[in-house]
Amino acid sequence: MRILKSSFAVVERRAEHAVKYFYSHLFWHNPGIRELFPASAEDMERQRDRIFAALTHVIAHLDDDSLLPYLHDLGRDHRKFLAGPEHYAALGASLLAALARTCGESWTPTVEKAWSEAYQVIADAMMAGAAASEDPPWWEAEIVRHLQYGQDIGVLTLRPHAPFPHLPGQYASVSSERIPRTWRTYSIGNAPRPDGTLDLHVSRIEDGRLSSALVREARPGEMLRLGAAGGQLTLRRADRPVSLIAAGTGWAPIRAMVEELAGQPPDQDVRLFVVARDAAYLYDRPLIDEYAAAFGWLGVTYITPAPGQHRNQATGRLATALGHRAMWPEQDVYLSGPAPFVEQTVHVLKELGAPPGRIFHDTVPAAGTGHGPGGRPLGFGEWFLGRPEPHWHNPSGRAPR
Repeated sequence: MRILKSSFAVVERRAEHAVKYFYSHLFWHNPGIRELFPASAEDMERQRDRIFAALTHVIAHLDDDSLLPYLHDLGRDHRKFLAGPEHYAALGASLLAALARTCGESWTPTVEKAWSEAYQVIADAMMAGAAASEDPPWWEAEIVRHLQYGQDIGVLTLRPHAPFPHLPGQYASVSSERIPRTWRTYSIGNAPRPDGTLDLHVSRIEDGRLSSALVREARPGEMLRLGAAGGQLTLRRADRPVSLIAAGTGWAPIRAMVEELAGQPPDQDVRLFVVARDAAYLYDRPLIDEYAAAFGWLGVTYITPAPGQHRNQATGRLATALGHRAMWPEQDVYLSGPAPFVEQTVHVLKELGAPPGRIFHDTVPAAGTGHGPGGRPLGFGEWFLGRPEPHWHNPSGRAPR
């Protein structure tokens, strides 16, 4: 473990070089594998940091008992990329080549052996998870309703053609033929329904081709593909008071949990804080008000910037509102929203006495890793969906070694 961590520290300092070399090596030696990756340079560019975000996650959790189940789940999920044993082998060879090139003289036979063994454990765990799964690689789902709020938020109701198992608070990865070979994760905004439909809440990201297509272009009757539901932002039902905090389309998983609570009312009060950049982005306010009026156990606080203030002021106003509440040491807190919002709010909650082990949110990705449902661990296959060299051939005519 120490060898892996110390050598990876060297690689982190030259991350840009390592990523370039990785893709150059991978596509030079395996030209056909390029077809598994997003078609556009823009989509590849947006995800260029993912390889190191995910490597960092795994290295940090090498001694964690949760790592093996995590890898099993990733292997199951990444069947949607059509990844087989030959792809794991190719990716591993290029990863080791990139690490060796980046580490330079510090890449000794001992270091190489440690990384080779670690990668094989990861790959074996993922392939075992894939082999054990009885789920399909993906679900075909028809858009049956499309609601657009302003220019940047869409709620798509989907009808999967086969039962799609999910829990309130989870997300799903989504792909559309409009943007081939590109997958993004979006939160599911409802608890399971008798008719099997589900709502995806999508916030358009500037220059985000898939999110823009889903919000502004997709129409009822179109087909999407869904990867298996994932995420750990689910109610623990621990008979403690609950606080729910949502920002933007981070409202989606919180809404799903509120639906669950409405169906199975809690014994303790629930505090709901809904944060938006301005009042126009409180797109589900009528429903929230309806819940607040119907359920005496639910208290709702809306947070928006004061008139004339920058939208980021909403986070500061949330901190003030949280500070005016008591009982944080007794609360279970569920938090969802953009990564910076989650990070800042977790810090505020800890300062107020909320136990870290009772602040629940999906893992926040590294900056620049693309659209996510309030953050989540990046899939192993997605490590390699980052940026290749714009011209990955070697102008010298020699293949990278």
